[in-house]
Amino acid sequence: MRTTVDLPDDLYRRLKARAALGGLKVRELMTQYVEQGLRSLPTPSSERARSQPPVAVPPTGKRIRALTRSQLRRIEEDEEIAGRARPRRR
Repeated sequence: MRTTVDLPDDLYRRLKARAALGGLKVRELMTQYVEQGLRSLPTPSSERARSQPPVAVPPTGKRIRALTRSQLRRIEEDEEIAGRARPRRR
């Protein structure tokens, strides 16, 4: 696949020199560098697992039940409607 990459002039000169010293084309050296970089990144399966969101426990010691996205959206809509109904202070 063909792509365009903008590199600072100094970086490109260093890349071109390194390729020449290794007897490679710039394209070949860039491909090697990209492959090395991708290999050094963690794969999605090795990334740490997502932690559970914090649970709010009020002083009563009873857990606050989790709300679904649709329930949260409804609360936000209700608050927005109530905010429009209130007279604004000046």
